[in-house]
Parts: sequence; structure tokens; C-alpha cells
Amino acid sequence: MSMRELPDPALPELSALWRSHWPDCPPIGYELSFDADCWVRFHSLPESKRHADTESEYQTILHRHNTVLTEMFAGQEVYVTTVTYVMDEGFTDPVAFDAHALNPGSRLWTRMRENDDSEPVCTMHVHVGRQRWKPYILDPLLRAVADYLCNGVIIMDTDMRRLYHPYDGGADVSMADVTERDRLKAAHADWLPKNRHGR
Repeated sequence: MSMRELPDPALPELSALWRSHWPDCPPIGYELSFDADCWVRFHSLPESKRHADTESEYQTILHRHNTVLTEMFAGQEVYVTTVTYVMDEGFTDPVAFDAHALNPGSRLWTRMRENDDSEPVCTMHVHVGRQRWKPYILDPLLRAVADYLCNGVIIMDTDMRRLYHPYDGGADVSMADVTERDRLKAAHADWLPKNRHGR
């Protein structure tokens, strides 16, 4: 289902920059439409296991996330977006989780809403934080994603050309061009999905 940005975003300059690079999708990770030539997916656990059962497996998940993120953003400023959901009046979210609490210094960027007003829907509040990337600084957020407590997270450079979307089970990565993508893909071939579609 398509979404629309509600009027008067809190950070209109970020919305304009986003639209210049990603005009066909909102700044919510699971809504991204990637260019196949720049996209790669990595799985978080060996044998494409989706969820961790042990602390050792959590450490593997965090290691893989931090390794790729450091190769993408070492020494750079990054934007980190998180999403929370505000239900329409009369409806409650049974799994409400404050993702913004795990995004230090974040503030409201914009609000998105599904285009279909015929059904009870929610408003998605997108917050953004900015910080210099260092390994392991986002571990609480990445672990919450791994446990499916929050979704829609994006970590990206301040030009919004390189995006990292972690999800429970892996991460979708978009690099600036096919050469960058292929270099990253080759460096972590063992973390790629095993099916021929790369998913």
C-alpha cells in the first residue's frame, strides 16, 4: 500500500533531499525500492537462520551488522531513522515500542500515512538522529530490530546515497554504484542468501 507524507514535515530540507534520491518511496526501511544494480542483501546468521536463540548468535548478528556498517560509513556522519506508529483514535497497537529511545538525539523528521483512508490505519512518525559512525554504537537498536521489536530503520550517509536497512534476519544495502556494491558483496560472500534471487 502506498503512503503519503503529511503536510509540513518538521525537517523539510531532509524531505527535499530524500525526494531527490528516493522519489518513489517514503523514508521507511521496509518501503524502500532498491535499484537492483546497487542493492545487496546479507543474512545475519549462518545458513540463513532468521532469529537468534543464544547469546552467541546475537553476537554474530551484531558482528555482521557492525562489520558492513563500518565498511560503508567508517569515520562519517550518518543519519539514523526510526519509526513509531500512532494508531487512529479508538485503536491500540498491541506491540507498541519506542524505537526513538534507541536513536540518541533523534527528533521528529516527518509523518507518513497510508493512502487508503477506508480502513483503520496509523500515522508513522519518522525520527532522525545524526552521529559519527563508530562500531557498536547502535547495538541496542540493532538488537531490537533482530527481535522484531521495531522495524523500518534506515542508517545512511548524509547525502542519502548509501542506505543500510536492518531487518529481523539480515539487512538490505544500497550502495552508490554497482562497483561499490560488488566490492561489498564479494567481501562477504558467505553472508549472502543462498537462493539465486539473492533474497
